[in-house]
Amino acid sequence: MDRAAWALLGLFLFSGLYCSLECRFFPILRAGVWLRATVGSLPKRRKHNGISSVQALATALASTIGTGSIAGVAAAIWLGGPGAVFWMWVCALLGMSTSFVEKTLSVHFHVPAPGGGWQGGPMFYLKNRLLSVWFALACVPATLAGGNLVQSASIAASLQGLFGWDPLLIGLTTALLAGLIMAGGLQRVAGAASLLVPVMALLYLGGGGLILVLRAREIPAALGLIFQDALSPQAIACGVARGIFTNEAGLGTSAMAHGAAQTDHPARQGMWGIFEVFVSTLLVCTVTALAILLTGAPDTAAAFGAVLGPPGRGIVALSLVLFAFSSILGWSCYGNQALRFLFRREVPLYRPVFLGCIVLGAVAGTGRVWRLVDVCNALLALPNLLGLLVLAPEAVRLLEAFTSSPARNSPG
Repeated sequence: MDRAAWALLGLFLFSGLYCSLECRFFPILRAGVWLRATVGSLPKRRKHNGISSVQALATALASTIGTGSIAGVAAAIWLGGPGAVFWMWVCALLGMSTSFVEKTLSVHFHVPAPGGGWQGGPMFYLKNRLLSVWFALACVPATLAGGNLVQSASIAASLQGLFGWDPLLIGLTTALLAGLIMAGGLQRVAGAASLLVPVMALLYLGGGGLILVLRAREIPAALGLIFQDALSPQAIACGVARGIFTNEAGLGTSAMAHGAAQTDHPARQGMWGIFEVFVSTLLVCTVTALAILLTGAPDTAAAFGAVLGPPGRGIVALSLVLFAFSSILGWSCYGNQALRFLFRREVPLYRPVFLGCIVLGAVAGTGRVWRLVDVCNALLALPNLLGLLVLAPEAVRLLEAFTSSPARNSPG
């Protein structure tokens, strides 16, 4: 890694530590509060005219839990060793505070969206116009690269390997399905995400959890490898880079989904941001990492197959398809919103370009796209992280107001 990459990773960690200190490590030390305010509120869900808190979470998770949660974790272990997993955990623990801050700010500063509902995200909470435009400009190519080409290539590779289907046919079918859902706007994407995310999470975590149960005696040895190898430079670099990519805390993209939520208080949505990081990294990525380390397999499909046989490989392939497709849907909304911010109106050309990239990714694969993804992520993160360092106290003030209110500091 070059110096610029190390500097960016350091900025992510510093921002996470700063936000954690500002909110007094709220996600870790007061987990019961945010769990009651999020999971505890599910039995009392209310009807909303726009996007509910849970739908916003599902949309964010749809874009966050992509191929990086499965193939990316295997690559991190392969390149950085088992210790990379430790730094993914560190990123998650710090990233929960970063995620809380950006999601809280996204709702606090959201504005009415054209056609009803709300729109929010870094473009609206960043105080500096230059930083807002910078973020929006960086967001558009990011949606076409990491949010589209990489995910589409993963879908094609999985289905071709599983059924031998033609990549072009896979790309065209994926584009058709995505286009039908995208035509309904954020409301339809949120509805699809609300159906897809629970299914894919239960499928993948169920299969991975079964592996952990069957190999439970070997878990202490696997954990020992993680901590033993944690201080190597390769482990730090690969673990931090992959940890950031798997939960997107600090990138600002998933904050755009949360900014559309209709909720009683911005801090409650911020707590859903904590839950988002918990699921995407501390659950999904940990299950992936332990499955690989327990079996010694080179990748996730081989790890599941080593214990569960052909059905295990099928679980991974199907999970990759669902993760990648839902990620495509989520990122399409981010691109639309960024362009709408820049031009003050819808940009009709974006949708056909986005759908064309789905076909291109399926046929051509990723190639050098990962380098473009890294550049786009860096350009997204810089303005957002700078803004969070300035605005974190505002999010903490909102948190204190929320937790001090008996009526709000409860499920609902």
